[in-house]
Amino acid sequence: MSPAGLFLLVFLLLFCGRQPALTGNVLIWPGEHSHWTNMKCILNELMDRNHNVTVLLSSASPSINHTENYHFEVFEVPFSKTELAGILEEFFYFSMYESTSASFVRVFLKTRELLGKMLILQRQQCNAILRNKLLLDKLRKSQYEVLISDPMNACGELVADSLNLPFIFSLRLSFAYTLERLCGQMPAPRSFVPAVPLQYTDKMSFTQRIKNLLFYLAHDVIFYVWTFSNWNQYYSEITGRPTTFCETMGKADIWLIRTYWDFEYPRPFLPNFQFVGGLHCKPAKPLPENMEEFVQSSGDDGIVVFSLGSMVKNLTREKANIIASALGQIPQKVLWRYSGEKPDTLSPNTRVYDWIPQNDLLGHPKTKVFITHGGTNGIYEAIYHGVPMVGIPLFGDQPDNMMHMKTKGAAVVVDFNNMESKDLVDALSTVINDTSYRENAMRLSRIHHDQPMTPLERAVFWIEFVMRHKGAKHLRVQAHNLAWYQYHSLDVIAVLLAATAAVVFVLIKSCGFCFRRCCRRAKAKPKKE
Repeated sequence: MSPAGLFLLVFLLLFCGRQPALTGNVLIWPGEHSHWTNMKCILNELMDRNHNVTVLLSSASPSINHTENYHFEVFEVPFSKTELAGILEEFFYFSMYESTSASFVRVFLKTRELLGKMLILQRQQCNAILRNKLLLDKLRKSQYEVLISDPMNACGELVADSLNLPFIFSLRLSFAYTLERLCGQMPAPRSFVPAVPLQYTDKMSFTQRIKNLLFYLAHDVIFYVWTFSNWNQYYSEITGRPTTFCETMGKADIWLIRTYWDFEYPRPFLPNFQFVGGLHCKPAKPLPENMEEFVQSSGDDGIVVFSLGSMVKNLTREKANIIASALGQIPQKVLWRYSGEKPDTLSPNTRVYDWIPQNDLLGHPKTKVFITHGGTNGIYEAIYHGVPMVGIPLFGDQPDNMMHMKTKGAAVVVDFNNMESKDLVDALSTVINDTSYRENAMRLSRIHHDQPMTPLERAVFWIEFVMRHKGAKHLRVQAHNLAWYQYHSLDVIAVLLAATAAVVFVLIKSCGFCFRRCCRRAKAKPKKE
């Protein structure tokens, strides 16, 4: 065969063997801060596959740069970035420094106050798009095929409903799995699925199971009261039909959960729940030249990578000095992401950066341990690269996240509020010198990598699946269409109990009747004689 013929044959084989590429229009309703990091990975992969992606963004977004190389549809809201950032900073400060020493009543009132402030801004943001007829008409004309939403940013499901789009949630499991259980109908047996804030494992004692059950019940009541008083009527107004917050959220076609079985305890889940933890992780790239020089100067001792995440930019002077003093007592070099005031006790072995290439540092062969606040993104980067951790959880789901890593033998946890320099030094020495922590971290890493497709590929597959099939309603369980008493079979139990009671009643009456007849006959017989 001539070279030209051979070339033509190879071209035809390649062309005919290729699957037709699906390209479509995707609308993104993103979360903020670390949630945006995960969403960006999905967004980038969709764009690499030639999908047209639009990010629907408020003008007051505190963490998403409108000038990034994406197509943004920015809508105006009647509040500023400063106002929103102020509420978030107040919440973080209260959670980190005041909540542990405050009374239950004080914590409850302060939390309600902050949630009330946030609710006002969320409602204003929802109104800015859902009552904006011109913007909704513009979005309809764009003919989107799916909306991907982070439910931590309210009203994404209402946007999808208004545009008549199938929608997909991307989230980390919520407190007490509330959204997933009550809205997504995901099973959560209280006997072995611990509620997130309790820091229990799946092996609970009798007392812990009591507390776990009571916490689930209390959280359900709080959730239903909160949604009933704040959202249900609003959702009915926007949709134009009687509905609830939870019913609308429950219409999600796919739930992309940002964890996996390297992190989670085994538990039941539904076919429209897909676990994609670590979708943002990737192989390490070379470090900047000056950073690489500092890393190499550590010699055989190696380095420690330290970050408290993107949300915490500052610490009190006292806490910063405690941490810096501890870091100065270890032989390793330390790279610390911190944009606050430089601590007085900072040692030569520690360098402070406003930003660090965290994933690349964790993938560096000289990294010995990762000091983390327990955010899911950082934990998964450590799992991906097989790096053991020292956890300093601050608030939210972070204590529970670190409990998972501690239970799996890959981390030591330090109490942020009661931490002294010695506590941090001891934790670092334990993780660095006890080889079991490195071995357990590597074991989790092997589990994470041993998947038929990467978490990002799985996430994008299900997004494209929904686009191809105009939704995935066939994966939603019938529980969504049952009343609560039907779901728990209370109507069936009531009928069976009633039937049993009726049978028992008839038997008792019949026996009583027969007994009385026999007694009357026995009494009448001697009189005849």
